[in-house]
Amino acid sequence: MTDHPANDAGATRGGCPVMHGGGDDLTRLYGPEAAIDPQGIYGRLRKEHGAVAPVLLEGDVRAWLVLGYRESRRVLDNPLQFSRDSRIWRDWKEGGVEETSPLIQMLGWRPDCVSQDGEPHRRLRRAVTDNLDTLAGRGIRRHVTHFANKQIDAFAGKGSADLVGEYAEYLPMLVLTRLFGLPAAGGRSLAESCAQVIKGGPDALEHNDRIMEILGGLAERKRAEPGPDFTTGLLAHAAGLDEGEILSHLRLVLITAHTTTSNLLARVLEMVLTDGSRLAGLVSGQRSVSEVVEEVMWNTPPLAVLPGRFATADLELGGTQIKEGDLLVLGLAAGNADPDIRPDSGVSVHGNQSHLAFSGGPHECPAQNIGQAIIEIAVDVLLHRLPGLRLSVPADELTATASTWEARLDTLPVEFAPA
Repeated sequence: MTDHPANDAGATRGGCPVMHGGGDDLTRLYGPEAAIDPQGIYGRLRKEHGAVAPVLLEGDVRAWLVLGYRESRRVLDNPLQFSRDSRIWRDWKEGGVEETSPLIQMLGWRPDCVSQDGEPHRRLRRAVTDNLDTLAGRGIRRHVTHFANKQIDAFAGKGSADLVGEYAEYLPMLVLTRLFGLPAAGGRSLAESCAQVIKGGPDALEHNDRIMEILGGLAERKRAEPGPDFTTGLLAHAAGLDEGEILSHLRLVLITAHTTTSNLLARVLEMVLTDGSRLAGLVSGQRSVSEVVEEVMWNTPPLAVLPGRFATADLELGGTQIKEGDLLVLGLAAGNADPDIRPDSGVSVHGNQSHLAFSGGPHECPAQNIGQAIIEIAVDVLLHRLPGLRLSVPADELTATASTWEARLDTLPVEFAPA
């Protein structure tokens, strides 16, 4: 990583190493410690630095982690100060980040709506939202019910299952194959490639290339054989997307919709199965899945850290001096737990939808309604298909593994009456 001596004045709180000088003592958001206890890292950084902390991303690339709720809202709501366009990222422009870095899969510029602001963003986002809205009213329940039952059929006779590896990890991708016009047979391997892109590491680039190859073939096929699917909708949209824009948006929606929905589904099932009153309430119809989703959004959002924003000028954020071209990543999980806005995490958040889990501002997640529909139907089908469903291990034995961007439940072993 190239040092930037001209920016040495940008010291952080607490007398810690300055962001623009030596970074040997900065906290890494990747590696063994981050994989085991990300919440502990967020808490320590908040005590040491306040609302904004200097960190290292994969490859020891420097960034600011925004920990404060109000500071995250300011960044999300002000694209003129905090742009999504990584072409202004100083470390990228100066050669401090390799083209092959796994971070590029999450932070690199593409001709899609999340990489741009202003009118270019609005034009491209309109093509995405118009087609997602069309899909939302076109048989989502039927697709989710079909694939949920098919997944459950594979283990219903055993009386036991891992609801992560045998259900949540693949179900959203199977639904997306139908919505995109892809063959369902490739759903599992596509889900694995999407997970690797988010996880990072040396294989991220190879898996991204594989996804792009599949999507390129899909777009070519849909030009010749249009259908009632998301891909055809993008190709035919009045915004007139070119080839690069089509493929980039197919990639964007496929990866983000699957990884966030699968993670959220696993966490919702975890919350239901570790609380007998919630489970009983759902089975009896006295509680709704949407209430549980709301709690999970606050406590374990599917993306713990959101990439990335880039400062368009020298400015101050949360008492910290940020320099033009700096990278900021947003701690969604940390912001939701900010003691300034949530002093008692035990207080119910029922009815409070002001969490950060869907991002916010102009780039707020456009597919949240589809994701929530998949989860609600998936949970409903599961509870009705598997009488006596319960955890087969103590709740405190459940574990999760984190990457920079997310923390995923490892397994969710359950027992039930065999069908």
